[in-house]
This record gives sequence, structure tokens and C-alpha cells, in this order.
Amino acid sequence: MPETHPARRPPGELEASVLAALWAAEGPLTPADVQRELGSALARTTVTTILARLHDKGAVSRTKSGRGYAYTPTQDSPGLAARRMRSELDKEEDRETVLARFVSQLSTDDEQLLRALLEDADSAVEGGAEPGARAQGGENGPGRAGSR
Repeated sequence: MPETHPARRPPGELEASVLAALWAAEGPLTPADVQRELGSALARTTVTTILARLHDKGAVSRTKSGRGYAYTPTQDSPGLAARRMRSELDKEEDRETVLARFVSQLSTDDEQLLRALLEDADSAVEGGAEPGARAQGGENGPGRAGSR
């Protein structure tokens, strides 16, 4: 009788679960803490490996905790998504084509939001303010940019 293996998780699912646990926490978590938070049958070594990979990618920071480390996310979810987008863009030589195709695939609402964010960034640079201030909680409300 052939051996059956459980279905493989989609790529990045474990990292996303670990990050979600860290974002929900009120402070740094050790691998054992993350394992408990996930409430899964993951081995602590698996959680430790995921955290080490996230650290190598710059997605989490770590501080010494006993003989191991405790981990904290370096960015919130929207910040991490933006960083991934930038990383993908940086891999391409033909940035203009990549950006043009990205923009052409946006919904009308997202295109309008992007235009407003770019206008805000231009205005902020001209006026010396922090770029993206409106996107953080101004006219469009908090979290608008991350709600799509």
C-alpha cells in the first residue's frame, strides 16, 4: 500500500502564520511562545528555522532570551507587503515595463488611490512634510491603503 503524505502547504504559509503570531503579540516571542500561539503540531525546530529565515530576510529582529532568542516583527503587514513589492521590482532591469504592467492591472479605485498617494508624496516633498501622511490617517482614513 503506497504511503500517503499530507498535502504540502502553499509557499510562505508557515512564514505568514509565524508573522501573524508575532504581530498579535504584545512583545517579543520565543520559538516556544510562537509554537504555543500557533496551536499546531509544528516542531519547535521548525518554528525556530522559520524565525531564523525571517530574521535573515530582515522581517524580524531578535534579542537574546536565555539560551536562545526572542523575536519581534520589524514591520507591520502593509510595510512587509510594500517591502516585498520593492524587492521584486529591484530584481528587474526593465523597471518601466514592470511598473507599467503593474499599474495597468490596478482596479480603478486602486489606481485613484495610487494617484492620490503620489500627489501627497510630491506635496510633502515640496512642503517638507513626511510623505504618505494622508495615507496613514488623513482624508482616506486609517488603513485605507492596506484594505485592498
